[in-house]
Parts: sequence; structure tokens; C-alpha cells
Amino acid sequence: MPNKQQLSAIKVKNIKEPGYFLDSDCLYLQVSSTGTKSWVYRFMLKNRRRDMGLGPLDTLSLADARLQRNEQKKLVKQGIDPIANRTTIENQQIALEQIKQRESITFKLCAKEYINAKQAEWKNSKSAQQWNSTLRDYAHPFIGHLPVSQIDQSLVLKCLKPIWESKTETATRLRQRIENILDYAKAKNYRNGDNPAALKGGLQLFLPRASKIKETKNHSALPYRDIPAFISQLKTLNGQAVLALRLTILTAARTSETLNAQWCEINLAERTWIIPKERMKAGKEHRIALSQTAIDLIQSLPRVNHFLFPGAKQDKPLSNMAMAQALKRINRRDITVHGFRSTFRDWVAEKTNFPARVAETALAHQLKDATERAYQRGDLIEKRFEMMEAWASYCESQNAKIIRLPA
Repeated sequence: MPNKQQLSAIKVKNIKEPGYFLDSDCLYLQVSSTGTKSWVYRFMLKNRRRDMGLGPLDTLSLADARLQRNEQKKLVKQGIDPIANRTTIENQQIALEQIKQRESITFKLCAKEYINAKQAEWKNSKSAQQWNSTLRDYAHPFIGHLPVSQIDQSLVLKCLKPIWESKTETATRLRQRIENILDYAKAKNYRNGDNPAALKGGLQLFLPRASKIKETKNHSALPYRDIPAFISQLKTLNGQAVLALRLTILTAARTSETLNAQWCEINLAERTWIIPKERMKAGKEHRIALSQTAIDLIQSLPRVNHFLFPGAKQDKPLSNMAMAQALKRINRRDITVHGFRSTFRDWVAEKTNFPARVAETALAHQLKDATERAYQRGDLIEKRFEMMEAWASYCESQNAKIIRLPA
């Protein structure tokens, strides 16, 4: 016979003093010193008394508490600890929720998270755009909709194989980007296990070596002998992009360095252009020695906003493709803007006796020799003034001569 029920809904409501109040079959109402009320099931298991909280009165009525007690009582009769059983069930529910959460994180969503997290440290403002376009075109069609936890080696190969031999450089970047995203996913507990996009000991077994497929192709450069004639042709064109290209050639700067150049970086009195480290590939401030020709070009530019070469959109510089379009206007699709840096370097080596380290410093290249780097504390600016004047003279002259310095 079950114990007589001693509590009613009214009694439960009216009890005020702290303590344990028996209802029936080991079900107690617990009243705390602060007046909060909850249900406790008291049972014996393996000669040990246990108290199991069933829930607060606010969410569990007397009738429901009795039903809960009955369910736990069945387990005790089977020799099962209801407290341990509940913990197991809760852990299983947590695990299922984690699985559900992981299943909801697709590769596309994880890629977006990663790009947002990393783009602040990328020096090139176009990097996020490049990442998004590469993934959009070559990864998302295959794996973008899939949970990042399910991406395996076969799926990564589906992304890479169609372009591995035809667009090797793009495919190499794509693999690296997928690998970074999957590393991020593991760090965020979105997935477990090894990275299926890793090359060493993984994909290298299934893909031909990139270096064997295609030789690394340098940026197409104009032979230095053709620079004077090219500059003359360039002067027949109008437009900001043409002026930007001329300044890029005169200073041997990178495309992004010229396009993002600001008036505050130019010191005409000292004939220098100082590019802050945030905009430099090596993350180090770079001082460019300006020739008189470069200074004259800069002074001819209108001051529209803080950029030397403002774009169509407010507070934006010229498009990244503006100078490339200028080359197309004179039908020079065979060369690239970046290639003019090689043109300058070849001219220094073959037409002058300026030391290689002076040219490398002008190009913002780090010297390969560690000892030489340790001893070269300055930026050789005085020698670079001479060199850039000689380069400007060569570019502007149809009768360029070999430049030799005193021994």
C-alpha cells in the first residue's frame, strides 16, 4: 500500500517555515531559509541514502512532482541510480546539441567567420575580396553547403582537381585557404581530426607536384632598352591612370603603393615619399627617393582629397586595375605594371654600376645576406637619390647612355 499523501496544493502554498515536508513515498517539499520551494526524492540504494532534486515548485506542481518521483522510483527498483542516469541523459543531450550546432556550421559560414577574424591583419585591403572570390568560384560549389565537420580529403580533391593542372597557381592558393579555414574550424570545435587539405603526407600523394606542372611565371616585364620609347608613347595619353603608371615607373613602386599614395606621405622639401609600414609588403616603413621628374609629376596633380590618385568613389583611390587598363589603351597586353620593377632592376644591373644593395633597397627588398643586413643600418638614401635621377634621365631620354659612377 502506498503511503498516504500528506500534502495538497493549498498546504504546499501555505507552508512558510524552512525544512523538509513529506508528501508520500519519499517525496518531500523542501523549503529554504529564503522561502524558495522545491521537490526532493529521497531514496536508498546500496544501503546509502540519496537525495535527488526534482525541480522547483515554480515549474513543477505537486501532481507533476509525484509523477517524477514514480519514474525515478522504477529505476531504483531496477538497481539503477536515478541521479547518475539523469546525468548520463543530460550529457547525451548536450552531445546531441553540440552535434546539431556543428552540423549547422557549413564550410561557407566557417569561411566567412575566418575571413572576418583575419582580415584586420592582412596588409592588402583586397585580400578579403580575393579570398571570397577564390572560394566562391572553386570551393563553395562543391563544399560550401556542407557541414564543415564533414569535409574530408575526397571533397577537397573535388575542389582542386578540376583546376590543379590548368590553373595551378590559383589551385595552390585555394588549397592553402581551405587548409587555413579547416584549421580554424578545428580550433573552434566545429570539427575533429586531421586536416584533409594538408599537403604534406596528405594531398601530395594524390596531386602532381605544382612546381613540376608549371614553371613559376614572373610578371611580364618591358626590356629596359624600350623604356624611353614607351614613356614617350605614354605621354601621348591623358588621365590619372597614365600619370599613376608614370610615377610607378619613375619610383619602381608596387601598384598598391602608388594607388594608395597620400599627400601626407610626400615631403617635397626633402624629395621623399615615405610609405608607412602598414602598406608595405614586408611590414616595414619604406622611404622612396624622388627624382626631379617624379617631383614635377606629383606637383602637377590636383589635390582632390588625401589620395594622390583619387578614384570615382569618395575617399577611395583609383581602381587596382586602372594602370593595367592604361597599358591596354596602347595595346601592351604583353607586359604588366609590376614588371616595371624588373625593368628597373635589369637597367641598374646592366647599364650602371650602382651596387646591387642600393637597387634592392630602392625596391624595398630585404637583403638575402644576413651579415650584410646586420651591418646596413641606413637606407642608402643619398646613393638612391643619384640612382633615381639617373633612372628618370634614362626613362625620359631617347639617347640613353650607360651610367657609370666614379670608382
